[in-house]
Amino acid sequence: MRCQYDVIVIGAGHAGIEAALASSRMGAKTAMFVIKLESIGRMSCNPSIGGPAKGHLAREIDALGGEMGYAADLSGIQFKMLNRTKGPAVWAPRSQNDRQLYSLIMRQSVENIANLHIIESTISSLIFNTAMNQVIGVISNIGKEYHAPKVIICSGTFLRGLIHVGAISYSGGRSGEPAADQLTESLLKCGIKVRRFKTGTPPRIDIRTLDLSKMEVQPGDEPTSGFSYYRDVKLVNKVLCWLTYTTEKTHEIIRENLTQSALYGGYIKGVGPRYCPSIEDKIVKFPAKERHQIFIEPEGTETCEGYVNGISTSLPPWVQEQALHSIPGLEKARLMRYAYAIEYDCVATEEIKATLETKKVKGLYLAGQINGTSGYEEAASQGLIAGINAVLSLDKQEPFVLDRSQAYIGVLIDDLITKGTEEPYRMFTSRAEYRLWLRQDNADERLMPIGRKLGLVDETRWNRLQRQLKIKERVMAELKEMTSIKHENLSEPMRLYQILKRPEITFQDLPSYGYTIPLDLDEDLQTRITLECKYEGYLKRQLADIDKFEHWEHVEIPPKLNFMKIDSVSYEAREKLQRLNPTNIGQAMRISGVNYPDISAILIYLKKKKYLSGGDIES
Repeated sequence: MRCQYDVIVIGAGHAGIEAALASSRMGAKTAMFVIKLESIGRMSCNPSIGGPAKGHLAREIDALGGEMGYAADLSGIQFKMLNRTKGPAVWAPRSQNDRQLYSLIMRQSVENIANLHIIESTISSLIFNTAMNQVIGVISNIGKEYHAPKVIICSGTFLRGLIHVGAISYSGGRSGEPAADQLTESLLKCGIKVRRFKTGTPPRIDIRTLDLSKMEVQPGDEPTSGFSYYRDVKLVNKVLCWLTYTTEKTHEIIRENLTQSALYGGYIKGVGPRYCPSIEDKIVKFPAKERHQIFIEPEGTETCEGYVNGISTSLPPWVQEQALHSIPGLEKARLMRYAYAIEYDCVATEEIKATLETKKVKGLYLAGQINGTSGYEEAASQGLIAGINAVLSLDKQEPFVLDRSQAYIGVLIDDLITKGTEEPYRMFTSRAEYRLWLRQDNADERLMPIGRKLGLVDETRWNRLQRQLKIKERVMAELKEMTSIKHENLSEPMRLYQILKRPEITFQDLPSYGYTIPLDLDEDLQTRITLECKYEGYLKRQLADIDKFEHWEHVEIPPKLNFMKIDSVSYEAREKLQRLNPTNIGQAMRISGVNYPDISAILIYLKKKKYLSGGDIES
């Protein structure tokens, strides 16, 4: 019997889940392959969602109809809004989650969706139609064939995964799970460039063996903030976290045993993440720093296991124990899981399009760590985009691409295809030029209409958004029309909207100026209105910048243009343009090594060849 699907998704981590759910919800018959059913939605590293920029991604996924934010809210055990002391552009929601509950919720989500068939099996190779240069299916490690015109690889760290603990190395996709050692060969056979990256995870300890009195308590925020504005569950802080620090003794132990580390002992060849370094890297690269933060974060409400955030390492077990026992509060800590580093295969980012389809093989999409990124949120974002585009391509519809002015998701993918990455890519707010516009609090306004159009946002959520927008519009109009009562801080009555612009004024201050806060105006909307009021001038300037940006995004470059023939462009720029093959002038501008004279030369060439009109090349 021939197993025929519309879309096949390889992997059931954060990227695979979003890809499979998007594909199924859009009506495609989908198969999702996972090495172990129990590992669906597993949080391989920290059981948390969000943080700086990552929280933005999670809320954007939610706004588009993805699952991550909703599951994070349902499984959350502590909630924070980070960076509150800074500007609103960098405010970032973060949740600590129950590891097992998050995985269970995600498994229930994929099991209960129509059109989705979940299969426990390792995929060993791809099937190609070489004449059409197209993928047509996959083969499992037991020789069974499954066919589909669209295949999405969401392999995480499993492609030829190699785990390192000190001098010991062994095959594995993560601790306790086998690697996918054969699939890389299929990528190499079709000419796709593969590279080697590495990441790591810290040890886990028994919280009952800690002296919590020596640490700083880290409570959650009240009131709580989550990721989905449309949940029907109240968010509750259920646990505390704790903060401690490494000591000079910790650093001494690590320095004395550096050669025992898999990283510094020469056992690891892959490139690791600069912005999430191992404790060995921190000690070596920041020798003047006297101490490093260590957070103890519970893994759930029904377990005594704790995550030791800040001490990722590939040192041998006995060194890990010594180092941990030198940290205040951890003197008698009992390890439950040892830390390890892992190397894995990923694909050079020049191999993918903005749709996340590979350039060399039609119908083959890549999402998550296989594209050189790190992090659950980065992976889930890509999975969602790949799943959407796979279905749109099936129906021969226009591809779905978010640009840098629309979403952090757009920034992420654009960075990958125009700038590439020499190390595991992590999203930061500093990467987004229009971050005042791309705030986490307005993700639903920006993106939910798109999710609705794609068929990913249901009627209930859509109607809730419409009600929220009507309330916001009504209140904004009231504030602009109403004049304050007499007040000691005012020399004369003022419009309430102008009063709210003052830095020291919050929405909760307005009743003292004569405004009655409507009962249907929740705190989220109050915050959004306040921010739009206070930053109105900055937002107008940023939106004007976005208009200029959009102009160049719509000046298209013909497919397969031979940049090497444009002699007036520098040779370095021609090489990079030829390799990355940008689809529009905006993308070309963002490629490292391509300068403004190069862009001008390209525009003149395109006009000369009648690809452009005179109006297209005006900035």
